[in-house]
Amino acid sequence: MFPLLLMGTAAQAPAMSPIDAERAFAIDARTMGQWTAFRRWSTDGAVMFTPQPTSVHQFIKDRADPPEAIDRWPTASYVSCDGSVAVNTGGWRGPDGSVGYFSTVWQRQKDGGWKWVVDSGGTLQAPRPRPIKPLVKRASCPDRRRPQGGIVVTGTAAPSSNIRSGIGGSNDNTLTWLWLVRADGSRKFMAGYQNGRIFADAIDDEIAAPAK
Repeated sequence: MFPLLLMGTAAQAPAMSPIDAERAFAIDARTMGQWTAFRRWSTDGAVMFTPQPTSVHQFIKDRADPPEAIDRWPTASYVSCDGSVAVNTGGWRGPDGSVGYFSTVWQRQKDGGWKWVVDSGGTLQAPRPRPIKPLVKRASCPDRRRPQGGIVVTGTAAPSSNIRSGIGGSNDNTLTWLWLVRADGSRKFMAGYQNGRIFADAIDDEIAAPAK
């Protein structure tokens, strides 16, 4: 009876959500070390920006964890209808008191867990709020009678040899994301989702080039 009881309890346990994964990532960064958490929670091909797109695992390969990690917290999560991809956004505070925001693309793994594939963000003058219950938006499921659409990039030059870019989305195409990095290090990160009527904007970050 006891093993069966355990199996029943496990079956009823709620699955980890993208918000749960974001918070677990932040906790691991504070308790295990910042770069240790980055290794644990990112896919092998994950990308961050320094400011040009960089392989996370190559960038942190020989880096020791800093004495104190950046504190980060989610404010909103946009999840595809099929639950295969999510884009979280939130705030962060550095050990030196600096503040900013992040936008992170998460993919559900074969074991049901989550790992992130893109981590973007920038600095702010004032910190973002830290809500107890972040906003969660689930994309509407595909309507086969209508085209699904996708992200439309406005106010940005077409990709060229001076612009590096990446794009991706959920298996059902109800959530998509795009990043562009220009030669000067300025960049754009966008995400959109199907809201039942149109393909709506979820995130539209414009990050300035780093100061020289």
